[in-house]
Amino acid sequence: MNAPSISQIQLFKTIFRGREDVFAVRWEKGDKKGYMPSYFYDPYMYRAHKMKGGTFQNYKDKSYLPLNDNEIVKHVNRQQKVD
Repeated sequence: MNAPSISQIQLFKTIFRGREDVFAVRWEKGDKKGYMPSYFYDPYMYRAHKMKGGTFQNYKDKSYLPLNDNEIVKHVNRQQKVD
């Protein structure tokens, strides 16, 4: 699939306006599915946290991923669903 041009990305951003500091991604696990904020985190540190009985919900070392042009390209190319 061809990469969208800068003008196509700008058009997408003007049509679908919203928060730029965070975006939601779709998840599926078994019969369950939903949306959650997209986060940046260290998977190795999270694994250590999880081995101690922690969950992602109470994992403190994470931050929201901002909605940028790269994330929009992934959405347009159907690599991830952004809402």
